Amino acid sequence: MNSSVPKPDSVKDWMPDTAWFSIQKLIELEGFEQFAANVEKEAPKKFEDWYNELAPETERLPLDWRKLDQMPFQKLLVVRCLRPDRMPTAISNFIQATLPNGINYTECDSTASPFQILQYAYADSTSATPIYFILSPGANPVVDVENLARKNGIDPKKQLHPVALGDGQDVVALGKLELGHKEGHWIFLQNIQLMPDFLKTVEKKLDEYNMEGSHQTFRLFLSSDPAKTIPIGLLERSIKLTNEPPAGLKANMKRAMSQFNREEFDEKEQKIRTILFGLCYFHSVMLERRKFGPKGWNRGYPFSAGDLRDSSIVLNNYLEQNASSGKIPWDDLKYIFGEIMYGGHITDDRDRRLCSTYLNSVMKDDLFDDVELFPYVDREMFKCPVGQSYDRYLEHIQEAPPETPNAYGLHSNAEIDFLTLQCTILFNTLQEISPQSGGSSGEGGNPVQEKVQEFMSRVYDEHSLALIPYDEVVSRIGEETRTPFQNTFLQEIGYMNVLIELMLQNLADITLAFKGELTLTGEMEALMQCVFLNKVPPLWEKYAFPSERNLNAWLDNVRHRLDQLNAWKEDPTKLAKVTFLNRLFNPQSFLTAIKQVKAKEGIELNKMMIYTTVLKKLYWDEDLPEIKEGALIWGFQVEGARWDAQVGQLEDSFPKRSFSVVPVVWCTANLISEKEDKNSYICPIYKTVARGMTYVDDAQLRTTKHPPDKWIIAGVAIILDIQGISDSYQVGKQTPLQ
Repeated sequence: MNSSVPKPDSVKDWMPDTAWFSIQKLIELEGFEQFAANVEKEAPKKFEDWYNELAPETERLPLDWRKLDQMPFQKLLVVRCLRPDRMPTAISNFIQATLPNGINYTECDSTASPFQILQYAYADSTSATPIYFILSPGANPVVDVENLARKNGIDPKKQLHPVALGDGQDVVALGKLELGHKEGHWIFLQNIQLMPDFLKTVEKKLDEYNMEGSHQTFRLFLSSDPAKTIPIGLLERSIKLTNEPPAGLKANMKRAMSQFNREEFDEKEQKIRTILFGLCYFHSVMLERRKFGPKGWNRGYPFSAGDLRDSSIVLNNYLEQNASSGKIPWDDLKYIFGEIMYGGHITDDRDRRLCSTYLNSVMKDDLFDDVELFPYVDREMFKCPVGQSYDRYLEHIQEAPPETPNAYGLHSNAEIDFLTLQCTILFNTLQEISPQSGGSSGEGGNPVQEKVQEFMSRVYDEHSLALIPYDEVVSRIGEETRTPFQNTFLQEIGYMNVLIELMLQNLADITLAFKGELTLTGEMEALMQCVFLNKVPPLWEKYAFPSERNLNAWLDNVRHRLDQLNAWKEDPTKLAKVTFLNRLFNPQSFLTAIKQVKAKEGIELNKMMIYTTVLKKLYWDEDLPEIKEGALIWGFQVEGARWDAQVGQLEDSFPKRSFSVVPVVWCTANLISEKEDKNSYICPIYKTVARGMTYVDDAQLRTTKHPPDKWIIAGVAIILDIQGISDSYQVGKQTPLQ
């Protein structure tokens, strides 16, 4: 992307930086030369209206660009630049409109059962064409394969041989393959992802059988969890089947209700039926939040129908035991559901807090008063009917409003982010499978080599990456007078020097290989491939900081981090007025240093925590307050909510703005408070949007208008490293504070 052209004021309030930079590449294509000028000068308001449409891909573009309705592929390019979140839908529409019977490529036959689909696949299979089941949670194709065998004259007990792969099972599997090949039996190899090397042997065996001519009834079935280790040859020759779990709240709730027998459900007491319906909603939310990635759950958990079934059994037993009192033991039920049944899967403390908060919002006496199930919505959306029949509950599910992130307590931006991520994954995949050798801009050029040389020019031609003289800095500080802050920065210099030295050495080796002075190794080729795909090479990632950036943005970020260290080394005896926490390899170390300094007053380190106070100042303001303890830091971006700088508290996000910059934060250390502050949200801090293992610490963010539970369910977190918004604040200092 060309980021050298600044975003004009006419579009600054509504167009993201990434969209503007994408337009700068779009105008390089024939026919789009005037697109940027039209957006910027002639009709910015009309383009803004198009941009804000719910489904812009179906709406006409302003000005003469309405002609793109007759040029669907060219219109896709505009959608890709301005509204990438709509690309999955736009591409689906494009396929349906341009290919014969295009709908067959985008929509499955939802009326066919898994067994019927397996029958269709069997009709297309041969003795040399395996049927490969890619398993989803809860799927078990064994029963369907046994039924298929009976229908085709194969005795499952004598002629169907399942083999679960694992240590030592390769010999057993080969023996069964030989048996199937010679006598026409069916072989079912399960968990094949556990033995990827053995699968290459299976490939060779299938080739041999194909040449020799296998028994006509011989069939090979395979199954595994989704895995990247399956040989491509085996994938190409197989018929691949998967049973995707239902998508959306309605589908999940219908499947959840199907776990109960209709007659038994209707015979239960009114309160039990109501609680079971609330439990189905809770179960569906637990499952469907996973599609939102780290915003839904920090880590993926294998919640299944078994959790719902076991929870319903416990519910029945508890209510029978407490029937005489007439009270619902909510606390006991919430503990069992949240800590044992569903909580037994959860390994992250922040996720456990989320699960507990959700149960608190559903499992309460209000459930018997037609309570609103969608958390913290400002209008009636989806209430819980009290004591209805099984069929009436199914009707109520069908009457639920269209799919919305509000059903899960998330902001509507979460869906945009989810769809944008789908678009990114799609185009990254397309780039990876596109031709990467042969002709380029010049006759016989090598596009990979050209991309690598272009990247090298960025590394060397701009202010070059240079090692920081570690020993010199240490001598200027003095060994005996080091402070915890100085130790932190010296560690950062060590990390940075290792990374820079590795990068420069790798690029120098590739330069020699281009000149023919060094043999090109597999490691060099892998690194070059990453540069071509604009990805950070895994070897560099190993010694770098966690990041979700592409390679070019990552290089810019390396320089930002190096700039902070170079500024500090000029006078290493002092701490900068404001420290960029998001420019540190190990931000936890800096926060620990704040506690270590405080510990000199005689407070034990393990009894302290970091307290955060958000100021109304930006890091470049001249009148920043003088502080006597702690440190002023910069680099917090809130995801899932917005920091309102005018009133100094959390508010709902603006539409299509997922992140909000937090002003300078004053961090101090003190004893851990045992008193809960109901006007403060304990907000987790993560290094990247991947969250999970990048957890740093917690911050206290003021919230008086909304309860903290709202932000817990909304998945609100502070992210340190975000491409785009953080860069504009660190470099341009011109983005309005939101």
